[in-house]
Amino acid sequence: MTDLYLVRHGETEWNRQRRIQGLTDIPLNDTGREQARVTGMLLTRRPITRVVASPLGRARETAQIITAQLGLGDPELRDAFVERNYGAAEGLDFHEIDVLYPPGVEVPGRESREEVAARVIPALQALAAEYRGEAIVVVSHGGAIRAALMVAEPNRGFGPITNGSVHSFHVDGTDLKLVAFDDPIELAAIDPRAGDIDLQNAVEARDA
Repeated sequence: MTDLYLVRHGETEWNRQRRIQGLTDIPLNDTGREQARVTGMLLTRRPITRVVASPLGRARETAQIITAQLGLGDPELRDAFVERNYGAAEGLDFHEIDVLYPPGVEVPGRESREEVAARVIPALQALAAEYRGEAIVVVSHGGAIRAALMVAEPNRGFGPITNGSVHSFHVDGTDLKLVAFDDPIELAAIDPRAGDIDLQNAVEARDA
């Protein structure tokens, strides 16, 4: 069995402005760096052996801050853990989404949740098989983490996926089991600055 701790990256300016990021490579802001530092400090309470991350800058920097707290080497980057591709919606805020793509109008180029799950879940299973028995942090994104949660427990409603939040899983073979949504180790990191993806992303909010 392998333990996986899925972490959402820290805040960016586009998160703060409620603009959809997707594959657009927006860096952390100072709030996001502090969220990453606090999350890394909390993760020192678990026997973490390695950190893996999406190569997008906001996830990569979050992972680097966490590895510094954990005393580990550089994070390993894996493309499968990038954010959901929101296509033509990237860069737009809630008002712009409603004007350009009202409910019922498809956003050109948007990746479906099923497509996100089709790349994220096998990548998590492969990671667990490669490092069987370890405890691994995976720094990713709200849309990607939501896909994993919905596969693990498809009939459950989930609350906010906040910046810096931790969601823990066990993987046994190919079986992905959710242990804790908002793992209690990270409760101290949830403050008014830790934005929920549904409040920051009009497409995720509409899909929820």
